[in-house]
Amino acid sequence: KYLPDILFNSDCSSDEVLQPRKLNGSSVETPSYQNLHRELLLSHKRGLLLEEKPELQRVLEQRRLELHKEEEMARQQPSDLETELRKRQQKLQELSLSHQHQQTPSCSKEGSPLHQSWRETPGTLTINN
Repeated sequence: KYLPDILFNSDCSSDEVLQPRKLNGSSVETPSYQNLHRELLLSHKRGLLLEEKPELQRVLEQRRLELHKEEEMARQQPSDLETELRKRQQKLQELSLSHQHQQTPSCSKEGSPLHQSWRETPGTLTINN
């Protein structure tokens, strides 16, 4: 190949001689860089990112955030809508409880229809109608 005259000129110092530069993206890169790049590509394909946290740490952080959010909600005054909904829910629960008590017969002897029609007296058994 043709070499420039500056390389053969003895008058020039060694500092003036141009050094070849390494091209970007060349295959002459250092092996450690190539291995690092290959490892990053493989981990990216598998979904293992460097910034990704372990699963346990993510779950604990998520629980901590949820607890913080619940505490913040508890500190705030409930809105008018929430208070009205709570009142309605409480009324419905009370109505359902009273309705259940009315439907179930009482367990006492005197309140039961069976015990009202049959009454025992000392020595005799009579039927009341």
